[in-house]
Amino acid sequence: MTDAINPTIAQTSPGIASAEEGLVILDGPAGVAVTLTPEAAVGTGKSLIAAAAAAMTQSPEGPE
Repeated sequence: MTDAINPTIAQTSPGIASAEEGLVILDGPAGVAVTLTPEAAVGTGKSLIAAAAAAMTQSPEGPE
């Protein structure tokens, strides 16, 4: 049985993306996988980069 991911704990391993038969497959931790069209993958990638940049400017402890 695969261990479930606890959504309240940040994952530290990056997902691995691959292209297969015209689709993009993103493999994440604990067996999580997402299949995307190329257009959806580009949009997801841009969104992830923007969110990561914003997160890097925030305190991990949250608001005081």
